Amino acid sequence: MRTSPERSVTATQALAVSISRTSARVAATAYNSTPSKPLVFDEKDKPLPVTSSFEPEYAEEERRLYRQVLLVLNELGIPYAVSGAFALQHHTGIWRDTKDLDLFLTSKNVGRALEGLQAAGFECKVWDPVWLAKAHLGDFFVDLITGMSNAVVIVDDSWIKRASPAVVVGVETKVLGAEELIASKLFVTHRERFDGADIAHVIYGAQGKLDWDRVLQLAGDNWEMVLWALVLFQYIYPAQTASVPAYVWDNLIDRFVSAVKNPDPNARFRGSLIDENQFAIDVQEWQLPNVLAEYRARRTPKLTCDTVECSVPDKKAS
Repeated sequence: MRTSPERSVTATQALAVSISRTSARVAATAYNSTPSKPLVFDEKDKPLPVTSSFEPEYAEEERRLYRQVLLVLNELGIPYAVSGAFALQHHTGIWRDTKDLDLFLTSKNVGRALEGLQAAGFECKVWDPVWLAKAHLGDFFVDLITGMSNAVVIVDDSWIKRASPAVVVGVETKVLGAEELIASKLFVTHRERFDGADIAHVIYGAQGKLDWDRVLQLAGDNWEMVLWALVLFQYIYPAQTASVPAYVWDNLIDRFVSAVKNPDPNARFRGSLIDENQFAIDVQEWQLPNVLAEYRARRTPKLTCDTVECSVPDKKAS
């Protein structure tokens, strides 16, 4: 059926108006959804680290500072284990540029460590009584870590006893065992930092020699985080799935299937343990329980400020 010219003009005008409005909405949406950080590299941005087997060129001041810290703690006989970039390299062969030295130790030994470092000329602070103290000279820092910021993972004496002998910046010391290194990274799952690749590399580098009973022991009630890490590992390295024993897969998958088929109506929201910022709305506006605050409140012993300056708690896990 043919339409009259008048009707055709009216329809055309209406279509034009509709297209114009749609274009305006699309333009507004595109403007409002523009990310706060550009998707293309800007010369002013610091490039993200790329994995490599080549050791970075540490500044002499940085290397000297790290050596001094390790020698001070060794001389004082304070039990500790090196973590961070140096432990990752020990277990995977991967080097990462870093401007801090991560040391894991128990809460009871942090006070002595800070006193010794302060006497050696370092500026020291208790950054967060739940898990972190810092010492620094110039632009380089040493983090004294007693667990993770969500207080789920806590360093005890067994972490240090199980540490592996190593040489770091020319000093004989110990680095975290592979199992403890994995545990320390299970909850580093933030928008701005995710250590899933590190865990996958540690599993791959262990070549089937990890003590999975120890990993599950350290994870405790948070076994789903281990399963999550393993699913990611299997996706990344599908041909190496057998490097994780069958009983580990069976145990975790059976528990997961059971939890899905028989959900606990009293199970509590745990998103804040993953990332308190991304799940802030759940707690602050939707009134779901703040499990993170409960874990942190229960954490004992907390680091004290008897001999050093305290600071505002750092809300980001390391």
